[in-house]
Amino acid sequence: MTTNKQEKIVVVGAGLMGTGIAHGFASAGFDTVLVDTNVESLARARDGIEKILNDGVRLGKMSAESAGAALARLATCSYLGEAATGANCLVETVSEQLAVKKAVVVQAEPLLAPDAIIATNTSALSVTEIAAALKCPERVIGMHFFNPVHKMKLIEMVRGLATSDETVVRTRALCDAMGKTSIVVNESPGLTTSRMSALLGNEAMYMLQEGTASAEDIDTALRLGFNHPMGPLELGDLTGWDTRLSVLKYLHQSLGEKFRPCPLIIKMVAAGRLGRKSGHGVYRYEDGKQVPDSGLKASAL
Repeated sequence: MTTNKQEKIVVVGAGLMGTGIAHGFASAGFDTVLVDTNVESLARARDGIEKILNDGVRLGKMSAESAGAALARLATCSYLGEAATGANCLVETVSEQLAVKKAVVVQAEPLLAPDAIIATNTSALSVTEIAAALKCPERVIGMHFFNPVHKMKLIEMVRGLATSDETVVRTRALCDAMGKTSIVVNESPGLTTSRMSALLGNEAMYMLQEGTASAEDIDTALRLGFNHPMGPLELGDLTGWDTRLSVLKYLHQSLGEKFRPCPLIIKMVAAGRLGRKSGHGVYRYEDGKQVPDSGLKASAL
C-alpha cells in the first residue's frame, strides 16, 4: 500500500522524540504540524529540526533544496484543536502518563479525518487502554520510534486489542514512506526492544556485581563479540539507571522473576549514580568523556 503525500500529519509534543518524529515526516514529504502548549519548546524544536536538515546538507545526505522544502512543510501550533482539524494521522509523544495521553486523543478524535490513524509513541503504557477512551479504538496503534529518530531505522508498530488490520497496513505504509523498517508487536510489557535491552543490561550488572569481569571488558565483549554499537553498561549509563530500574520493576511485576532488578542497580540509584546525566554511573563522565571507574564494586556502594 502506498501513501498520499498530501496527507496532513500532526505530532503532539515538542520534546526530543516529537522533534525527531516531526522531522521524519516533513523530510518524507508530508505536511506536518508539531503541537505543544509551550511556545518556547516549539521554537527549540524547530531550531533542532533545522539543524538536523542543515547537517544533512553539510554531510551530503540531501540537497539544500530538499532541506528547504522539508522545513517549509513543517508548521508549529500551540493549540491542538486547530492543528488536528482534518488531519489524516496523529502521533502523540506527550509525557508517559496515561491520563495525559488519553486527554490528547479524546480531544483530537472528533476533529481528525474520519479514517485518521491515531498513534501513540509509548513504550510502556497500554495501547488498548488508550484506545478504550475513544469511539473508534480500531484506529489506534502504537508507533514506537527510537532516539535519535533521524538515525534509528526501527519502528515498533504495537497492536492493541482493537487495532484493525487496515490500521496496521496503513501505518506500515507511513513507516515505509519515512524510510523506516517496521515490525508488528502484539501489545506486551516491554514490547520487544525494551524487554530484551532490560534483560541484557540487568544480567550485565549481575556479572559486574559478581566480579565476573570489569565493566570495560563486559562492554567490549558485547561490542566486539556480537557487533553491538554500545555495551550494555554504557547503554545503561546513557539511558539512566533510574529509568532502567523503573522499567525492570515494571517487567518484574508483570513478567516474573527473571526481571528482578540487580541489587547493584538499586544501590547505584540510591547513591545518585544515574549515569551520564549525573556525571557518574558505571563509568565517570568528565568534560564529556567516559572514564573507567575501576573502584566500582557492589560493596563500594
